[in-house]
Order: sequence, then C-alpha cells, then structure tokens
Amino acid sequence: MRVDGKGRIDREAPLTFRFDGHDHTGFEGDTLASALMGDGVRLMGRSFKYHRPRGVMTAGSEEPNALVTTRSGTRSDPNVRATVQELYEGLEARSQNRWPSLGFDLLGMNDLAAPFLGAGFYYKTFMWPRAFWEKLYEPAIRRAAGLGALSGKATDEIYEKAFAFCDVLVIGGGPAGLMAALSAGLAGADVILCDEDAEFGGRLLAEAEQVGDAPAFDWVQDTVARLNSMDNVRLMTRTTVTGAYDQGSFGALERVAHHVADAAGAPLECFWRIAAKRSVLCAGALERPVAFRDNDRPGVMMAGAMRSYLNRWGVAPAKSLAVFGNNDDAHRTARDLAQAGVHVAALIDSRADAPNLAGDVPYFPGHLVTRAYGRRGLEAIQLRRPDGSQFKMHVQGLGVSGGWNPSLHLSCHMNVRPEWRDDIAAFVPRPDAVPGMRVAGSACGQFSTAECLKSGAGAGQEAAQDLGFAASGPQLPDAEDAPYRLRRLWAVEGKGRAWLDFQNDVTVKDVVQAAAENFASVEHMKRYTTQGMAPDQGKSSNMLALAVLADATGRGIPETGTTTFRPPYTPVAIAAMGAGAQGKTYAPERFTTSHDDSLPNIEAGLWYRPSYVPKAGEKTWRESCDREVQMVRSAVGICDVSTLGKIDLQGPDVGKLLDFVYTNTFGSLKPGRARYGLMLREDGFVMDDGTCARLDDNRWLMTSTTAAAGQVMRHLDWVQQAFCPDLALRFTSVTEQWAQFAVAGPKSRELLNDLLDQPISDETFPFMQCGVVSVGGITARLFRISFSGEHAYEIAVPARYGASLFETLVSRAEVLGGGAYGMEALNVMRIEKGHITHAEIHGATTAFDIGFGRMIAAKKDCVGKAMAARPGLIDTAREQLVGLRPVDAGGEAPSGAHLFDAGAEPVRENDQGYVTSTCFSPSLGEVRALGFLKNGPDRHGEVVKLVDHMRGIETRCEVTDPVVFDPEGGRLRG
Repeated sequence: MRVDGKGRIDREAPLTFRFDGHDHTGFEGDTLASALMGDGVRLMGRSFKYHRPRGVMTAGSEEPNALVTTRSGTRSDPNVRATVQELYEGLEARSQNRWPSLGFDLLGMNDLAAPFLGAGFYYKTFMWPRAFWEKLYEPAIRRAAGLGALSGKATDEIYEKAFAFCDVLVIGGGPAGLMAALSAGLAGADVILCDEDAEFGGRLLAEAEQVGDAPAFDWVQDTVARLNSMDNVRLMTRTTVTGAYDQGSFGALERVAHHVADAAGAPLECFWRIAAKRSVLCAGALERPVAFRDNDRPGVMMAGAMRSYLNRWGVAPAKSLAVFGNNDDAHRTARDLAQAGVHVAALIDSRADAPNLAGDVPYFPGHLVTRAYGRRGLEAIQLRRPDGSQFKMHVQGLGVSGGWNPSLHLSCHMNVRPEWRDDIAAFVPRPDAVPGMRVAGSACGQFSTAECLKSGAGAGQEAAQDLGFAASGPQLPDAEDAPYRLRRLWAVEGKGRAWLDFQNDVTVKDVVQAAAENFASVEHMKRYTTQGMAPDQGKSSNMLALAVLADATGRGIPETGTTTFRPPYTPVAIAAMGAGAQGKTYAPERFTTSHDDSLPNIEAGLWYRPSYVPKAGEKTWRESCDREVQMVRSAVGICDVSTLGKIDLQGPDVGKLLDFVYTNTFGSLKPGRARYGLMLREDGFVMDDGTCARLDDNRWLMTSTTAAAGQVMRHLDWVQQAFCPDLALRFTSVTEQWAQFAVAGPKSRELLNDLLDQPISDETFPFMQCGVVSVGGITARLFRISFSGEHAYEIAVPARYGASLFETLVSRAEVLGGGAYGMEALNVMRIEKGHITHAEIHGATTAFDIGFGRMIAAKKDCVGKAMAARPGLIDTAREQLVGLRPVDAGGEAPSGAHLFDAGAEPVRENDQGYVTSTCFSPSLGEVRALGFLKNGPDRHGEVVKLVDHMRGIETRCEVTDPVVFDPEGGRLRG
C-alpha cells in the first residue's frame, strides 16, 4: 500500500517488527499504524463493548481504535496508540481486548446481543435479583472490563520527573506555534516550545503546500533551525502538555525512550512540571466524523488522516477509496490522493451547491453516504442521491470529514467553559480562560495556514510584550489562505446503528434514548451512555454527541453546552506522575546531619533517629536508656531535634494568621520570645502542637512535631488561601536548612557558655526566650525551651555546620558527665513530664481531652473553635488524659492496653479507656504510662484494671496526674 514518491520516510532504512506474532516491515520515520497500513493490515483492534472490528481512524493522539500493547513481560505497555508509536527495529506489538485472536474474537457475540445492551442497560439489568450482583454480575463484568493489561509485576523501567521555568510556554509546534515561539524568542523572552509529535510542523507535515517560496516542510525545517540557534529557546519534541493548573503551572509528559529498542539506562518517560509566566496555546484542531450506519468499519477514517498517511508516510489507505464531507477540506484530501495516483472513486459532498475543488475526480454534490458494508474491512458504501434514491459503490477506503474542532482542552482545565462560534460550527476557547494564556491558530478557529502564521506571531509578540520585552515580530511568509467553508452535518438519517464513540460503542440511538429517559444534561448523558469516557476522552466524538443531544432535546448546541474537560489531555502512566517513587524513593530515607549508621536508628516519619546511644558493656537498650535519662537529669545531654518541622513566616500580618491557626493568642508575642501553641482541625480535634518564636517584628519561626510537619505546612497553605488571602505574609518550610540540637540538663547553660561567643544567664535568657547568638563566629539561633522537663535549650545552625556542632556539643557534654541521648530516653522523660506526642494527639482527641481546654482563647476565633465547643466534645464523661502506675510490684502497663473498672468484666461494653504511652522511669524507679480514661481528672487515686488481651497481661493501676516529675516546673525554669 506504499505510494511511490510520497512521504518522508527513509525507504533506504527498512525496519522489521512483529504484530500479533506476524513479521512485518516498515521504514525509518513510520509509526506503527502507518507501517501496518503500508503492509496491508486493516484490522488493528476491537471495540470495548461489542468487540466490533476496528481499524485506524486518525493519525494522531486522538486515535480511539488502534490501541495495542507493546513489549512484553514486566515491560508490557498497554493501550498504546499505534498512531503515535514510532517504529523501531524489533518492535513487538499485539492487539488487545480480544480472545482468542483479533480475527476471531468470541466476545464479538456481544454484537448479536446489542438490542439488549443499549444505553443504561447496566442500571436496568443488574438490579435484580439482588443476590446476583456479588455472585454473578460483578465478577463477570470485572473479567470483561478493561482493554490492555499490565503484567501485574514490578517493572524495572526508569521514569523521571523534572522541573522547568520560562517566560513563555508555547504549546504545539505547528505553524502557529513555531511563529509564536519565534516572535517571543526574538523579543528576548525565555521560551519553551512543546509538541507531542516526534518533529515540529503540525499539519504542515501532512500537507502538499507552499509556505513562502518553498515546500511547507522546508519552511518548517528552516524555522526549527533558527529556533535551535537561539540560546533563549528550548525545543521539546515528544512532549505532550497534559494539564493547565494554577499560577502558570503546566504538566507535560515527555516520551523519552518509547521510540528506541534499547534505552541504555535512559528513562522511558519524564513528567515535567513547567512554570510559565505566559503561555500560548497552539494545539491545532481535530477533525470530526459524520455518523451514518456502520461508519465504524475498518477502512472508514478521517479524511485529514488519509492525507497525513499519504503525504507524510507515503501510504494509501486502500486501492480504491472515496471521500465524504461537508466542507472544502474533504476536497483537498481527494485532490492529493488523486494526484498521487491513488484511485479515488468518488468525492461526495453533502452540499449540493459546493464547487468541485479536487480536480478530475468523480464528484457527487448533494449526496450522502448512508451505510458502509463489510465486517473486518470496508467493502462498499451506499449513497443517497438528492432525490432520495440510493445506490452502492465498491470501495475499500472512505475518508470522512465533518469539519474541525479546535483543540481547546487545556484552555478549559481551569473550569471555564468554551464559547460557541456558529460560523465554524465549533466551540472555541474563551479569552483569559487560563490566566496568562493566549490561543492562536486552529485552536481558536483560524484554519488557513496564513491565519495560523499571523495569529501565532501576534500571540507570541503580545506574550513577550506583557513581560516587558520589546517585540516587533518576524516577517510573515506567504501561505495558503483559503476560507473555511462548511455546512453542518452531524449524522445521516437512516436505519441501523450510526456510531459516535468508536471505542465505547456509543451510537446516535443511545444518545437519543438517554434524552428520552430524561438524561438531558450533557453530563448525565455522558455517564448514562459512557460517551467520551474511553481513553481518547471523546476527542473525535464529543461534538457529534452534543449536537445529537441538542437535536433530541430541542435545544441549541450552545444551550446544551459541553462536558467538563479535565487533565490529562492524553493518558499518562501513573509511574510517570509518581516518578522516583519506587523502592526506597517511595519513602525516602531522611538522615540528620548527626546521622551514624552504627547506631540502632529507628524511623520517625521518614527520618532516621537514634533509638539509644549504647556505651561499652551495655547489653540491652534498657541499660542505655536508663543511663541516658539519669545523665540528662543529673548533668547534660545532647539530642538531635533537627527533624522537627520548621516553617519560616515573614510579613506584617503573620501574627493575624497565627492567631487564626493556633487556639491561643500569638499576635501579642514580643520579639525575642517563644510560645507553646495548639492547632485544631476544622472538626475541632487536635491536629498538632509545637512552639512558635518571634525572631523580630516581621519574622517568625514555627516548629511542629516531626510526624505532622508536612500536614502543618499543607494546613497553613489551605488556611492562608481559603480564609486569609489578603494578609501580607509569606511562609516556607526550612526544616532541612537548619540543624537543631537540644541541650538539656542542670549543666546545659554551663556547656553553652563554654561554647557561645557571648555568655547567657537567667536574666538575659529566661525560659521561652529566643534570639540570635554566635558560635565561633557562626550565626546561630538559641531557644530556651524544654521537652525533657529539665533546664534546656535548643540551638540551631545552618545545616552545613550541623555535624561539626553536634560533635563539639557531645564531646563537651562528656567532659561534664553527660553525652548524647536517643529517642527512648526522650520518650521516658516526656512521659514523666506528661508531655504529649502524636501517640496522644492521634486524630481523635480534643483540647478538652488532653487538659488544654483553657488554651482555646475566648476573645478570638480560630480554626476548629466552633466545632470543638460541641457538647459531645466537652462532656466530662469523655476519655481524658491521665497518668498510670502499676500498683503491684513488677506490674506492666503496655501501650494499647484497655482500662476497666476494678471489678468489671474486661469486655468491650465495659471499656473505660486505653493506654497510649508507657516506659520504665529510672527517676521514679517504677513503670509509668499515659492514657485516656473516662472522667479521668476526677478519678486520680482510683485503682483501675488494665488488660492487654493480645499479650495476656492484666495489671492493677493507680490513676494519677499526667505530670509526675517536677510538677511545679522548677527544674526547667530555674
């Protein structure tokens, strides 16, 4: 099926490949679809619902039919569009959604049951008998569902993510996109030009026309070379911009190695996040079909796609073919095919008064194609004359053109609906649908090459001028400027099924039936019929379905509206979006600057922190932990607390934000002071606690727990955007920028004064003070806060000095009888002091439950305040924080155990509470625990029964105040 003298494939570079186990030959520059067509293959897939035979319909990413699985084993890649899969030596592909073979598919029997499987049959059929759903219907549907399938095993392929920034992002590399990039680039703007194809040029790659004094492709090559020579322009082929998001952010998928046999360590795909100050959408347009009986036969395809296969790949879709359309563009296809020597049996135009623009081709004005014949391939078509009589014509291919729809999808991703243009019978983007975006070329309904060049140059120039660049624009070449003329035709009336959505098998009758059953909303129709819900998202079929729905409901198309356009524009592998999240990178190991691989490190969130720091002769963790606790209580200990979330907030209105985020007041906090704060979720439950320090008038540092650092950052983002968008402030996470160490114990100030360039005292640095200090000439931050209950400080330095400072602190602490301590000792000391962690604020506790009800300030509002005041959340019968100590010698109080009244049976109905944290306290010489007990504060001194059913432990415990060590706080304030 190759046409001599046509196409830009390299006929001196043949490539062998396999499809469904059969060997085929193509050429360098082919796609899988063009190579199969060139080898005479017409049947390439089966439809989803009825398993009807399907052939290639388009020449681009909008392809609904020719979906295949490439490669094998763990590298199987399903649902690849054969129209965009570039051919390479040894490519292996197979058809999908068929059994046992593509040519003989037993599930094709579904087509015989079509009268019973119309729109909404799922909802009507599978409701009765009720028991059948789980036992029969759902298992059968699940087995039949899906198209291609993954291997089910982990792949070893590499995916990457990357970030890019530019002044102007140009989306689409056709004539409009090339001119937009050239205009903005010549003005001096940093430009990124993305196109989903393997080369730039867009429709010009498939046209036999002149631009300037040269063939269109020569002009494309010259322009691309010119752009390549500009340092401020980045060209990205095989890169599909898949979504438009807030603040000039775009997602883009780059197919890095889909076109090579051996990637040699290169990633298969790369998902880009592009931040652009301005953007120009030049995505072109998509041709739409005309619905008529059996218009889904292999061999029926878009007329523009036929032109592409001829002019770009040198392939004729059939030996004898016809072209059917309602616009002048169909004539261009017939002309090009005839001039290339392909037998064009007929040019059929639904317009009776349209002149023949195709030259010496049999012309049938005012005629309609009413039916296609054949099963695995088109054999003939039926035509209706203007007088209503019909006749049959034998052809193997039919090109159909119902007009063009601008590719406006990205312009609608910010939830702005497009507007209708009656002159082109299509929707176009609304101005400023996406902030900072301009639309040019066919994407805004300008279909001639001259119009595309002009609008692209203008859009690129305007985008650059918006950013302050002086732009005059390049000289425009002469190009084709024929008017776009059509007379709308959506579907040909007649008996039988006329197809709209080729992948999901939706017909004109289905849409009419949906309207008749009152699914008249376009969104309801979509879901009732599954129109536009296939992998192609209805790119070719949605417009027809909207028009049919409009006619069925007696509305105009603008009143009927469109469905919602959502990213991604084309399918994106989850592996690409989650690039880097495999193995350890799924949950990255985060190490502190003091990390030591030899220590028994435990995970705290994603961080690794030492559980304990053993000394010679210590055989168990308890020996080390007990020593470390006594060391801190008697001398001084050093602990790395860099993992705490640290958020830098700046601006005159930070205090107002903090007052709204925290339950207590922060706006009155003076510079140089820190305060403990509590955060609630919207539902009134505790989200996190921590300290916040005011470094100066306009700068604050918030500290969160390690476990909730990410959650708190997201919470601040949400609160600022949803409730306080007008506040003058900015904030960012600086957790990794600062290494921070706790220096705790009665000798902590002695150690620091031996280290700091300026000594401190109780008078110059009292409890909850913060400030800038100097350590050996290095600027540091010092905070007088304590989680251990001892006289303590936290000192922070830029992370690059963290390892050195930690070694210095530990060595000096050892001279004073101290040293480093780990998480176990830290946990013991905080339990002794009744300090909470996320073991206690686990998502189901309130400020009232943990005894902090008075921290919710009465004179101001805060997130969650109203919900926290609900009677059920302040009921004294709720489980509230208490301390626990076993009464009997050797008694245990394991975390997770439940509490019961002393004489009650330990069953769920008698449950009074539970244990959250436990330890052996070397300071008190006994086991201590924290937990929640109903009406707990009023039950101090009472003995309750602790039962751990899983471990078989039962212990009598005395209920105490949570704070049992230095309850007056003299040690930490002294």
